[in-house]
Amino acid sequence: MSRNSWIRQFHRWMSVLFTVTVIANLVQIGMGRGNPPNLVTYSPLLPLAVMFFTGAYMFLLPYVGTRNKTTSA
Repeated sequence: MSRNSWIRQFHRWMSVLFTVTVIANLVQIGMGRGNPPNLVTYSPLLPLAVMFFTGAYMFLLPYVGTRNKTTSA
């Protein structure tokens, strides 16, 4: 498995984890038991940060690849 496909797969799993943590957060708030614990409140931030960096990598990958091809021609 190449590095690019591994990063794509990791990004997909992080998006699933992010979605689950956001749903858990909404359920906790929706139950109306006061303020949710900090662990529940801040749990979506770690997958979101990881998705930011992997998404930026995948976004910039075509531009870096085309730059190297044009300079070698």
